[in-house]
Amino acid sequence: MQKHAKDLYEKMCDTKWFGIVLLAAGSFFYLGAILPTPSADSVDKIGMTVSSLVFLAASILFLQKSKEYREMLLEHEDGEEYFS
Repeated sequence: MQKHAKDLYEKMCDTKWFGIVLLAAGSFFYLGAILPTPSADSVDKIGMTVSSLVFLAASILFLQKSKEYREMLLEHEDGEEYFS
């Protein structure tokens, strides 16, 4: 049972970091889309906007999954020792 709680904790931490990294990458794509550049055409801006939305959506999904793992860990009998 201890191994299952440890696996849940590791999954929770990993998905949280994936979400944070995707949020940062999506933010940079968004900045690239809104900052005025003379050499960027509309196709580049559309590509950056779409990639920004995809990265931000993936970030939300990973952060929600991390929250689910956290709730599962709190319900687990050995999970409370990871939060103290």
